[in-house]
Amino acid sequence: MLKEIKHVQATADLLFSEKEVEAALDKIAEQINVLLADRNPLLLCVMNGGIVVAGKLITRLNIPLTIDAINASRYQNQTSGGSIEWILKPGTPLKDRTVLIIDDVLDEGITLAAIYQYCLDQGATSVYSAVLVDKLLDHEKPITADFIGLKVDNRYLFGYGMDYKGYLRNASGIYACKEYDEETTL
Repeated sequence: MLKEIKHVQATADLLFSEKEVEAALDKIAEQINVLLADRNPLLLCVMNGGIVVAGKLITRLNIPLTIDAINASRYQNQTSGGSIEWILKPGTPLKDRTVLIIDDVLDEGITLAAIYQYCLDQGATSVYSAVLVDKLLDHEKPITADFIGLKVDNRYLFGYGMDYKGYLRNASGIYACKEYDEETTL
C-alpha cells in the first residue's frame, strides 16, 4: 500500500498551494465572523476529512462558539462512495442551536445533505455549512454549501483533510490524482 501511496503523491497535480488554501480559509472565516457573529454557533466537524479544515478555521473565528464532531461516511477509506454509515453523532444537543457543519469537500453532496437533515431533525434552529472545496459537477447536487473556499473540477483530490484511501490528508496543498487504473497493483 505504501508503494501505491508514494506513487500517487509523486505523480499528483498541485491544484492549490498552501498559501492559496490558507487565503481561502481566511475568506471563509471572514464570512462566518460576519454572518454568525451573534448566533452562538455549534461547529460540527465532519470527521475525518473536516478535521484539518475545522482546526485551521476555528483559530480564525473571533465569535463565541462551541465545537463537536460528527462522522457520517460514504467512503470508508475507499475511492468511491457507498451507503452512508453513521459512525459518530454529536454529544452536544442540537435543539435550538445554530449549527455550522465544517467539512473538507462537497463532492456529490449526499453526506452533507444527510448531516444537514440530521441537524434539523435534532431541532437545530438553523444549519449552515462550510467546505474548503466544492467540486464542479455536470449535475445538480442535493445541497449547496453556504461558505466555500475553492472550486475545482471533478477530480480525485487529497490534502488539507481530503484523503486517498485514508492517506495523504496531511498534504500541505490540494492535489489531484493522475488518472490510472485502480486495479493495477503499484
